[in-house]
Amino acid sequence: MAEITATLVKDLREKTGAGMMDCKRALSETAGDIEGAVDWLRKKGLAAAAKKAGRVAAEGLVGVATRGSVGAVVEVNTETDFVARNERFQDFVRTVSGLALSVSHDGLKAAPYPQTGRSVEEELTNLIATIGENMNLRRAGRLEVSPGVVVSYTHNALAPHLGKIGVLVAVQSTADAERLAEFARKLALHVAAANPLYLDIASVDAKALERERDVLREQARASGKADVIVEKMVEGRLKKFYEETVLTEQIFVIDGETRLSKVLEQAAKDLGAAVKVTAFARFALGEGIDKGGNDFAAEAAATAGR
Repeated sequence: MAEITATLVKDLREKTGAGMMDCKRALSETAGDIEGAVDWLRKKGLAAAAKKAGRVAAEGLVGVATRGSVGAVVEVNTETDFVARNERFQDFVRTVSGLALSVSHDGLKAAPYPQTGRSVEEELTNLIATIGENMNLRRAGRLEVSPGVVVSYTHNALAPHLGKIGVLVAVQSTADAERLAEFARKLALHVAAANPLYLDIASVDAKALERERDVLREQARASGKADVIVEKMVEGRLKKFYEETVLTEQIFVIDGETRLSKVLEQAAKDLGAAVKVTAFARFALGEGIDKGGNDFAAEAAATAGR
């Protein structure tokens, strides 16, 4: 049987808000599987819906860059927020996000860093030595669409195109580029605020959907209803799941009442051409990183695959 450590219990409490003894029991019932324990607690009505992103625990910056129909977003982590305000560090993040417009994430660290004779990874090492704090180029994303535009939005910006949350939205359309970009920027703001996980219902991860069905089914069975009623209850509750996680099913944050699918239909009428969101990316600084032990070096090494 897996050892139920204090750290496991602490992590589960942070994810669910459940009590210590309930968390210990859940971990015991699931042999220490923390995700299984989250589901166990939800089925027993002892936890809120599991959050899809981990606790924000790392500092640094998210940078975005766009060029017409191409956009890029990167996350570079630091140990303290103080370094995130360093102009040299900001220049590095801004330069790397620009490089990511034409270089994939896999090749980004090896890409030449402008006017230095060094690679991006070597420049980061040089920056670490100069500033005296560990850093990590954690991830990068790139979107492209044709015809259409890719726009960006930065939330909690410390400088232009640098902040705590970076969003890209790719919108396909033959409409006037300037008017299309103006509309797409509103969508990017929505993505930053509403944090959708999927573009549309068809793109919902099959395993995630089945997991949600299983939790909802167990919750519905607790009502004592017949199985046929339980299944209807599950389908009804899945609608709420879609409204919370699927972009086209969400309510537009700009007006607070219109479903995004309808917003896109109206935009097509206003712009005189079909409008389709083909992809989006949302990077929130530090999501998924637990820095409780302050072991930034271990996180950096794990991310780099070392």
